[in-house]
Amino acid sequence: MRSPRPARLAAVALLLAALAAAVGAPAAAAASRDGYGRTRRLRMRGKVVEMFYHAYDNYMAYAFPHDELKPLTKGFTDSLSELGNLNLEHLPQDYNGSALTLVESLSSLVVLGNLTEFDRGVSWLSENLTFDVDARVNLFECNIRLLGGLISAHILAKDYSSQNKDGVYQNQLLRLAENLGSRFLPAFETPTGLPYAWINLKYGVMENETTETSTSGCGSLILEMGALSRLTGDPRYEAAALRALRKLWSMRSSLNLVGSTLDVLSGNWIEYSSGIGAGVDSFYEYLIKAYVLFGSDEYWDMFHSAYLAVQKYFRHGPWYHEADIRTGEATHWQLTSLQAFWPGVQTLLGDVAAANLSHREFYNVWQRFGVLPERYLLDYGILHPTEKYYPLRPEFAESTFYLYQATKDPWYLEVGEAIIGSLNYYTKVEGGFASIRDVSTMNLEDHQHSFFLSETCKYLFLLYDDSFLRNKNYIFTTEGHPLPVMSTWHEKIPRLDVPTNWTVVKDGNQPIRASALSSKVCPETIFRQNVGSPWESACHIPDVFPSHRCRADDDCGIESVTCKRRTCSMAGYCGLWLAVY
Repeated sequence: MRSPRPARLAAVALLLAALAAAVGAPAAAAASRDGYGRTRRLRMRGKVVEMFYHAYDNYMAYAFPHDELKPLTKGFTDSLSELGNLNLEHLPQDYNGSALTLVESLSSLVVLGNLTEFDRGVSWLSENLTFDVDARVNLFECNIRLLGGLISAHILAKDYSSQNKDGVYQNQLLRLAENLGSRFLPAFETPTGLPYAWINLKYGVMENETTETSTSGCGSLILEMGALSRLTGDPRYEAAALRALRKLWSMRSSLNLVGSTLDVLSGNWIEYSSGIGAGVDSFYEYLIKAYVLFGSDEYWDMFHSAYLAVQKYFRHGPWYHEADIRTGEATHWQLTSLQAFWPGVQTLLGDVAAANLSHREFYNVWQRFGVLPERYLLDYGILHPTEKYYPLRPEFAESTFYLYQATKDPWYLEVGEAIIGSLNYYTKVEGGFASIRDVSTMNLEDHQHSFFLSETCKYLFLLYDDSFLRNKNYIFTTEGHPLPVMSTWHEKIPRLDVPTNWTVVKDGNQPIRASALSSKVCPETIFRQNVGSPWESACHIPDVFPSHRCRADDDCGIESVTCKRRTCSMAGYCGLWLAVY
């Protein structure tokens, strides 16, 4: 089912509006419009700045150049080889860190306006960082954290670095990114093109390496690896990521659903129960963001079909449960904290009403526990017995930021206050910010994850000060690293039929195509109340079940799969549909 082209352009326009909504508007005027108050906004902005530097300064004092900070003991962990490694297998003996938290912090330093510290970080990495280490790392985590952090920082250095103005910065971070990306390529040399989940940075795929991976692990590489190809002119990285993504999409069920884990050699699903949370989340996120960043209709077609399937088989009112991808039957009724990214994606798409509905439910759970627990059993209304932790995750703050950018409703600023208050009250310690081991007791864990600086603090800061976004359009990766939306990335599509020996292919005569950004659509039309407007979104919400009792047609909403208006029958049930268009 294809969405009409105007609706697709409207979705892009909404994204650009959401990321640059305050173009040219001074902070005082914006505060005046939403009624929140400039003084209050500046106070919350200041609190976020304090949070970031409390985390950053403690990392630099006690953990740098190791990967992450242990805030309770003021120590460090070289965690890159541990990320996703639940059994802590094959840990390296001579790995002393990759300054992971510093890399993750670079884009946040620019967003906060600290170009001096940004330049210091760029200089240190340029002179000291190496990936020629005998360390087995998770491909997905290394891609979104290190590769994404380096690529984004390189782009920002070209725009902001004083070193660049003095002629000192000469693409050092891009060369580091290219070196790292080249070490990823052996993981993709499988019969299916689906990459191994683990790669040794020095020696490639290890003997007897596990062939199991997640949907996110092989379907969420296209932004970083695609950007690397566009920046270097080497199509191997984008070709590898796109081949894996196409293979993954070809494995979808007849219901257009994908599973959560699979085998990279056989291309068979291992786990058929799936949802929008852990193991799958960023797969959906990267489809819509790749469409906006690179302009290829292929990404939109995949996303739109996948989105409709999610709405049909996973959604239950404001919640999203898990289901068997073969039958659509519900399997697990649970909220996971990673699902909180979904309202942000829906906001980018244009389904703001649906995004708000789910966001408010997440906020209710946040208020109940003080933070968002990792897993909450919806059918029992209780915490999961073992997954009670909160590792400073950013997804709820991220969706709050997107919804505020789209609506300018000051209620979201108040939600931000609650998030900031909780983080300072429950997780701030002398040595930084600690994860919560158990939200029922608020016992802490000695770990400050790098994404706290790259995402949580960044989205909270942007909620109160979006000056970084003015006159610029960015896509944020799943790790919060900004990548610019540029017409040149839309117009020139690199040749992707790369030979199996990974020979570099460069073609200066690539065809020019129309940019997906060439048509400007006023984003306000998306929020008009008349349901029949073709600018509302790709898939209309709210959605209700046929048994839903109603008093008037307005109670029944729009059916999310066919985009048809429901009517209320004389007996008081929704079910009769009329075409919207």
